[in-house]
Amino acid sequence: MSAAFQNQGGRPEERQALILEHMPLVRYLVGRIAAQLPPQLDQQDLMSAAVIGLINAADRFDPERGVLFKTFAEQHVRGTILDELRSLDVLSRSMRDKYKRLEREVAALEHRLGRHPSGEEVADSLGIGLDDYYELLDDVHVFTFISIDDSWEDDDGNPLCLADVLCESEAKSPQQQVMMMQLTEALGKAIDQLPDKERLAVTLYYSEDLNLKEIGEALGLTESRISQLISQAMVRLRSRLKLHKG
Repeated sequence: MSAAFQNQGGRPEERQALILEHMPLVRYLVGRIAAQLPPQLDQQDLMSAAVIGLINAADRFDPERGVLFKTFAEQHVRGTILDELRSLDVLSRSMRDKYKRLEREVAALEHRLGRHPSGEEVADSLGIGLDDYYELLDDVHVFTFISIDDSWEDDDGNPLCLADVLCESEAKSPQQQVMMMQLTEALGKAIDQLPDKERLAVTLYYSEDLNLKEIGEALGLTESRISQLISQAMVRLRSRLKLHKG
């Protein structure tokens, strides 16, 4: 048992119970992210990293902070999964460069047009065909799905990420609650302004917890097209959040 957990008055059996009780959360988060990754990636590596994140969360958890362990653990598990993916070079420099170029182009078009540009307009601005643009979305879709866990910190240094805003979470610190209200308002406006199919796909994925196949069946589209729609939406939303943070 860690010194931190001892200092918080926790007993070994309490720590063990927290870990065992939240293993389903670990499997859920790993499965959620792994579904967007290349098939050759070993999901067991992610699972091992996620379990370490859960153990670290149990060691560091302080119930006196007023945050539920589930919320605290989810942040730590997501963080260790992302660290593992970075170590495996899933988020390659090439992918990041492609994504940043796409994000810059979309932001510039939005500023110039005063609205969300269509896929055709983005493709034309990039100097590529529409099919090549869809291939670009496929290339960066891993980054767009994973980058939703890029986080900010509140005044106490606690992580707060976009996924927390799009998905309902439980108790948070007062500082996080204030940030959450601000981000929720900004995101709500940005989501409302998304093109219809993108807005529906994002809502079904993050709020209704449907997978790509289920969303595709609901909208009459392929999984690949749903992935592209959500990737395109994430580029738009992250661009809006950067403006909000600035």
